Amino acid sequence: MTGDKGFTLIEMVVAVAIFTLLVGTTSSIFLSSIKNQKQGLATQENIDQTSYLMEYMSRSLRMAKKDMTGTCTGTAKLNYKFESQCLKFLNYKGACQQFCLEGTRLKDENGNYLTSANLQVSNFGVVLSGATQPPTDYLQPRVTISLSIAGREQTSLKIQTTISQRNLDIRR
Repeated sequence: MTGDKGFTLIEMVVAVAIFTLLVGTTSSIFLSSIKNQKQGLATQENIDQTSYLMEYMSRSLRMAKKDMTGTCTGTAKLNYKFESQCLKFLNYKGACQQFCLEGTRLKDENGNYLTSANLQVSNFGVVLSGATQPPTDYLQPRVTISLSIAGREQTSLKIQTTISQRNLDIRR
């Protein structure tokens, strides 16, 4: 009898092949979206931590005072000094403050890390403008900080900001 109900072997192989193709494609899209989500979260964490770091450093540098005696910077009437991967200045309370790159992490004057172990700072660049007293220059003190930071999931970020000192740099 030729009226038996059922599937032929070829129909079954085609159905299994189509099913396998659909499952494979769906799985690939799902895994790709999970990978992209992981990358996005790592990038966001990198941005959040870097933003916090830059805001902390900017606030401190904005409130800096001129070092009239040179006890912090080593030179009298100097606003900021950058040497050996350390930015030194006198904070608004009159205490010496610094930000130093040690290995791949930034530290403050007390030895506290300003970056987490997840972030690796590969470049800590500082450009000083108007750091000396007139008549050498007549510029308001400014510090330009640039950082190159790598985080988890092979995320990287380059950020730069310029901070001008809040107190006017006048001849004293």
